[in-house]
Amino acid sequence: MQYQSTRDSRLRVSASEAIVRGLAPQSGLFVPETFPQADLDAWKHLSYPELAQKVLAGFLTDYSADFLKQATEATYGTAFGGKAGRTVKVQDGLYSLELWHGPTCAFKDYALQLMPKLLVEAKRNLNRTETTRILVATSGDTGKAALAGYAGLEGIEISVFYPNAGTSEIQRLQMVTQTGDNVQVYAVEGNFDDAQTGVKRVFADETVAAELEKRNIRLSSANSINWGRLAPQIVYYFYAYFRLAEQGAVAWGEPVDFCVPTGNFGDILAGYYAKQMGLPVGKLVCASNKNNVLTDFIRTGTYDARRTFYKTTSPSMDILISSNLERLLYHVSGSSEKVAAWMQELAQTGKYTVDAETLAKIQQNFAAGFAGDEEGAAEIRARFEQDRYLCDTHTAVAFRVAETCRSAAPMVVLSTASPFKFPRDVLAALGTQAPESDFAAMSALTEATGEEAPVSLRQLDKLPVRFTEVIAPDAIRAAALR
Repeated sequence: MQYQSTRDSRLRVSASEAIVRGLAPQSGLFVPETFPQADLDAWKHLSYPELAQKVLAGFLTDYSADFLKQATEATYGTAFGGKAGRTVKVQDGLYSLELWHGPTCAFKDYALQLMPKLLVEAKRNLNRTETTRILVATSGDTGKAALAGYAGLEGIEISVFYPNAGTSEIQRLQMVTQTGDNVQVYAVEGNFDDAQTGVKRVFADETVAAELEKRNIRLSSANSINWGRLAPQIVYYFYAYFRLAEQGAVAWGEPVDFCVPTGNFGDILAGYYAKQMGLPVGKLVCASNKNNVLTDFIRTGTYDARRTFYKTTSPSMDILISSNLERLLYHVSGSSEKVAAWMQELAQTGKYTVDAETLAKIQQNFAAGFAGDEEGAAEIRARFEQDRYLCDTHTAVAFRVAETCRSAAPMVVLSTASPFKFPRDVLAALGTQAPESDFAAMSALTEATGEEAPVSLRQLDKLPVRFTEVIAPDAIRAAALR
């Protein structure tokens, strides 16, 4: 399997090279040149680690079967407490794929517990001995998951950049208390798009690369712009489908719809890849919060980031530049020239419009909707009172949007974070006045619902804060060169 750049289809690299590089030249993204086809009948009874091995083997063809077996078994075993890919019934026809049972209580763990192993093996495959410096822009969950995955690894350094005052207090503490000599964490003045744009500029800066090369350091990424982040997320779409079929919730071979709370478009794009591999996926429903740039795009074909940026109670979705959408545009248009032109127009003017044929192909697979904070809060309360199901603020957005896009097919909502990562907002949604402290709110949420907060979150306020530096977006370059 070879990988192409979304902005230059003539480029061909191996999976190992794509994962080590992170970003293609001219800020393009690596995409697989073909889609391996799934053997659904042979895969349907596999354990989660076994299924992950099969899915990844089709994409990571320069990795050995022995390595993939060992890596998936080590990743999806005890760290997920036997709940990898857990799919639960909420009500008739509506299910929740709970992706927050990993070590940092967010769906990012599925990729970022495995990706460090993929990177180390990729360097071995390529006989690379330099230090890899990973730069990560995060809207909340990616940062901690990446830090947890890469901390302490030999030959790897990681720097995480998050929007100052743009995450929940729990998310911030998860990052700034991270241990490890090879980690750095910075708060960035501005929003997530400021952090992400700053990191992308560093990757595109040839003078940065030249300076680091003198010190035998090369940059890479742990954001979903890196193929090694995206590929592991394909697995849980298959696993959820197999569990629904096993439970009799869907007839074998009939479609299932998935609704995904979406910011950077990576998680929902993994569902598109699963569909291209042969999984019976109906609609992929893109659920946005008040920052609804993706909803407008999927409905109209115009991507316009020139709008007010809102800080919401679902901060991981507070994004106006959705990087992974570029990959979808490449697949459906089949033209790196078109994609490069659209991305240049976005950078220069803040907007672009795709042609009618490209939009029609997108709408064949995707639907979209959005929900504001009040609607999300109402959904948290409704799901708990009606179904005794407790969800976080991001999942609540998806539940609300899912209701507007239901078909005859079963609907699976991807639940992307533990409700205890946002305890004050969840508690307020349930009609209880929330304490000022997130940790007091965790206890109050347990008392109100009977649900237990994960131990890793309950202990955060007892850990020493290691990182307090706040930088301007234009200082990301200097931080990357330290």
